[in-house]
Amino acid sequence: MGFVSFVIPCFVISTDIAFSCQNTDDFVDASSPGDIVIGGLFAVHSKMLRPEEYPIKPVIQNCAGFEIQIFLQTLAMIHAIEKINNSTLLSGVTLGYEIYDTCADVTKAMASALRFLAKYNSSEDAVEFKCNYSDYIPRIKAVTGASYSEVSMAVSRLLALQLIPQVSPASSAEILSDKIRFPSFFRTIPSDFHQTRAMAHLICESGWNWIGVIATDDDNGRFALESFGVQAMANNVCIAFKEMLPAYLSDNTFHTKVDHAIEKIVKETRVNVIVVFMRQIHVLKLFKKAIERNVNKIWIASDNWSAAVKISTIPNIRQLGTIVEFGFKSGDISTFQDFLRNINEKPTDNNKFLREYIMLSSICANLEYHDFQMCISNQSQVDLLQNVENKHQIWKDDFLNANIEPGFIHSTILSVYAIAHAIKGQCKDRNCKDPSAVTPWELLEELKKITVIYDDKEIKFDSNGDLNTSYDVLLWKEIDGHMEITTVAEYDAEKGNFVFEDEEKKKEFLNLKKVQSTCSQHCRPGQMKKVTESPHTCCYECVYCPENHYSNQTDMDYCYRCSNKTYWAPVNSTTCYRKTIYFLSWTDWFVIFLLLLSTFGVVLVLSITVIFTKNLNTPVVKASGGLTVCYIILFSHFLIFLSTIFFIDEPTEFKCKTRQALFGISFTLCISCILIKSLKILLAFSFDPKLQNFLKCIYKPIPTVLTCTGIQVIICTSWLIFRTPYVEQNFSIPKSIILECNEGSIVAFGIMLSYIAALAFICFIFAFKGRKLPENYNEAKFITFGMLIYFIAWIVFIPVYATTFGKYLPAVEIIVVLISNYGILCCTFLPKCYIIIYKQETNTKSAFLKMVYTYSTKSAGSVTVSQISLDSKSSSSRATVSDSCKPEKNSVNGNCHFQVPGQGLIKGKVLPKNTARITARKRLSSI
Repeated sequence: MGFVSFVIPCFVISTDIAFSCQNTDDFVDASSPGDIVIGGLFAVHSKMLRPEEYPIKPVIQNCAGFEIQIFLQTLAMIHAIEKINNSTLLSGVTLGYEIYDTCADVTKAMASALRFLAKYNSSEDAVEFKCNYSDYIPRIKAVTGASYSEVSMAVSRLLALQLIPQVSPASSAEILSDKIRFPSFFRTIPSDFHQTRAMAHLICESGWNWIGVIATDDDNGRFALESFGVQAMANNVCIAFKEMLPAYLSDNTFHTKVDHAIEKIVKETRVNVIVVFMRQIHVLKLFKKAIERNVNKIWIASDNWSAAVKISTIPNIRQLGTIVEFGFKSGDISTFQDFLRNINEKPTDNNKFLREYIMLSSICANLEYHDFQMCISNQSQVDLLQNVENKHQIWKDDFLNANIEPGFIHSTILSVYAIAHAIKGQCKDRNCKDPSAVTPWELLEELKKITVIYDDKEIKFDSNGDLNTSYDVLLWKEIDGHMEITTVAEYDAEKGNFVFEDEEKKKEFLNLKKVQSTCSQHCRPGQMKKVTESPHTCCYECVYCPENHYSNQTDMDYCYRCSNKTYWAPVNSTTCYRKTIYFLSWTDWFVIFLLLLSTFGVVLVLSITVIFTKNLNTPVVKASGGLTVCYIILFSHFLIFLSTIFFIDEPTEFKCKTRQALFGISFTLCISCILIKSLKILLAFSFDPKLQNFLKCIYKPIPTVLTCTGIQVIICTSWLIFRTPYVEQNFSIPKSIILECNEGSIVAFGIMLSYIAALAFICFIFAFKGRKLPENYNEAKFITFGMLIYFIAWIVFIPVYATTFGKYLPAVEIIVVLISNYGILCCTFLPKCYIIIYKQETNTKSAFLKMVYTYSTKSAGSVTVSQISLDSKSSSSRATVSDSCKPEKNSVNGNCHFQVPGQGLIKGKVLPKNTARITARKRLSSI
């Protein structure tokens, strides 16, 4: 297969202490030979020295800003490789390394990555372009790095051409988990997804919802900001402002934008929590400016600078407020610390980083701790600091150990061990002394399934190439005048919660909640948020929950409605209360009064029954219609009194169906029997032939009672079948439930009452007709009065029943039932009982005969004078004689003569005395 090749040029890479580049090997900053060589990409320098104008020629500029922490990561890689080579892990196969400085620049990193792709043993470091790289053997089998996500994204795309495994100990951007775009990328730290979720979780648990975010304007900062924005929204946290600082310190606008960011922080007085996604050098510049402006906030640090010693040693750093960090979980790095103590014994020939550090240490040797750091990081300040008085010398012997960031060191060592374990898997049945025995893509497949055992822990990459280890939550505290970084909690990335070692640490963590960082005051339980005109959902007003709604937590977006109608809640309520159930109970004083009335009515009915039974054969009882009729009427009165019981206590289906039907049928039976009594008495004492004939036609006692009562039975049965009454819960009163009977059909209820009213009206008419009967038989006027009581009671009942609600609604009907029942009972039977008990002399047959005789005589003596034609054609008159006209007075041959003024003598026929006596006997016997 043909191929095209090109040669990587040799660029000059230096700081102020320049190293000449004579050949391509000088391009490597640290190296060591081995059977299998691993590449390393680290941003040991923080920036490139760019000219004021961009260069015309393709020359990579010099680097500056020596980074101690990342230099330590290169040493950690070297230490891990040496440790593996001195162990039995690879069984005689040695690892080599080539480490390159990316200077935190993508272009510089791409130049280094091109050398990784160069063919093995190529004298000119040529990279062959082929259609199939399966058999291609590059000089590097795997890569550790890079330090920043932006660099890793670019390098990974290039390495993916030959599927060279890349294991980063520091690049945390969430997008790198995408195996379609970055198929050969792995990392020994969690994705930013877990970090941003942990941050949002911390902010939410602390009660903060109005925060600021500052990030670098590069891929890493933008992706972190995007991921955090999603997590913040999911936790109801609003971002008050976002400030992006230039990624490169050489940018002319950097200091201007730092000033603008600080000004924004100062103006937003309600924002007391700032999340920072920046590199260490950017944070250093930002914090120095913040200290000058006396900014005091809570700062939440990303993993990029969470344990940076150079930042924690800034003078007056405590003035900034509280710093909370999320750092990578560390492990045992004691062997590396021992390695650093003997670093001066290591050769520097193949390690430019180490040689540069030794030279810088010599230049900055007479400076204080923090000034020494600044001297190393920014060599342009060396001349200015040469005369600074030496105050502290303790750090000199152990300066590197003091600057260790355990999380990054641990992840760097893990990345080397992960590659070593993958090589071990490939070398089981191969001679890996031969570099061509293992290809990168085979190593990549092995890396996906290996389990790394380090520090007695098993670690395995997930399907996205990530290690989902935990985070340490770190808190900066001032102890003995120095800022110490202590671990207060652990964030479990899988479970998404915080784990505390002890209560003291938990207390320190919870103290953060004392700081308020909200757009609006927290809404208390019983209130809800009302969104204002602000575009942020965190800016709102607090309003009370309306009636029948509640909220039981702080800052609720809406109030819950009480689950059903059986619960209620007042305004500004934190819970719902069960409504009180009311009904007409037995213990109610008014109910007791009504029950006493009903009981008295029953006693009265029984007493009348006893009286009538004892006086069975007396004329008064017989004149009342006979014992059978009296018993039926009294029984119906008893049932009416009994029906009131069904209106009391908790309604049931049986009670609702029984009470109206029992009352309606019983009352109808009572009225029907009274109607028959009225007809019988009226028929016995009527002298009008036409009326007598009519009464004889309709007077059918048994059929009439059965028909009248049967119609009511049909009405009630139809009602119960088609629209049966049922128990209903009345929610018209806010705090109460009224248990009541729904009549099912108001129309059916009205028909039942109307039918009773119609029978009562007919009974009233007939009773009114017989109002002038003999005194002992004159029930008509009492029946008339009883019917009037009934009409008045039920006419008043209708509007009262329609406008009354609540538990006393059944009591209204009970009162009406009792009034009408008492009225008819008393008017029908009490006059008779009075005669039986107190006027026994009138309760004899002779007394009744005499009374009827007197009534019949008066009735027979009353005549109707016929119309007479007079001599004068112009006039006619009718004379009515009074009941004083008798046969022995002014009579001739049985004729009674009357003198009518102006008309002369008018003659009328009268009955003899014996005829009146016979009539009286017949009427008495008929009754």
